[in-house]
Amino acid sequence: MAIATATRQEDIKLRTLLQDKPWNMAVKRGELQSPIVQFDFDDIQEASDHFKPMVRDLAYDCGELAIVTYLQARAYNKALVLLPFVVTGNFHHKSIGYNADSGELTPADLAGRRVGVRTYSQTTGVWVRGVLQHEYGVDLDKVTWITFDDAHLAEYRDPANCQRAPQVKKLVDMLLDRDIDAAILGGMPKDPRLKTLIPDADAAAAAWWKKYGIVPINHMFVVTRTLCQTRPDVVREVYRLLTANRAATTPQPAAGAPNMTPNGVEANRKSLEFVIDYTLQQKIIPRKFTVDELFDDTTRILGL
Repeated sequence: MAIATATRQEDIKLRTLLQDKPWNMAVKRGELQSPIVQFDFDDIQEASDHFKPMVRDLAYDCGELAIVTYLQARAYNKALVLLPFVVTGNFHHKSIGYNADSGELTPADLAGRRVGVRTYSQTTGVWVRGVLQHEYGVDLDKVTWITFDDAHLAEYRDPANCQRAPQVKKLVDMLLDRDIDAAILGGMPKDPRLKTLIPDADAAAAAWWKKYGIVPINHMFVVTRTLCQTRPDVVREVYRLLTANRAATTPQPAAGAPNMTPNGVEANRKSLEFVIDYTLQQKIIPRKFTVDELFDDTTRILGL
């Protein structure tokens, strides 16, 4: 378990998980400072590679975490609390593809097919399946999901219609070799054989945003429950530093354009309601959460 270290009551150092991005470098380089909090950042390439120790061992005092992993962490009583700060958000209509050498494939053709995904509980996968189910009428139970890794939470077991891929092959290789019919991918490889399963995915995502008015959340920021209980002033300061760095580096969206990373509970309420519903429907959490119970008295009012 990570331990927040302090040289005096007012000054605390937090072991922090945060992937390098243009918007957060002032905090990460120490250019944006605080009189009461310092950060101890791990040198990482991909934050997702460190989500398991975060939720299994509480290896960090704070950091970014995939929203579905956080929902599972709440379901299994891990001592983490959500901040109303979106680290990354994205539309995922483009995140499922197929090999056109096998012939044309559409969402309507998925029943009885094999679809690869890194893990069944991956947040991108949850958003993709939610879109397929609710916008294209796909029966998710009639698809065989080919997975490559365990969930971040050790307590979780995949549904019965999941199968583990052979360890000798990677997800993209299985798609290119036509061992699977489609794959959910964080980014579509530049290969002429690969096409998005949802035709004209960008236009479909724009129509989805116009219909619902939300951006799918990928990662949000979390802190330990102990930190919230013992140093709420530090939690507020962490939020202040993150929002200040983003405000200084990220232009406001144009009128009528989506805000990919909104702050505050209310600005994220609808997107959180969607991902809670999708995660429950896909058998990834055992019960439905309300949005408000994802936060505590300290974090719920941040951004107001």
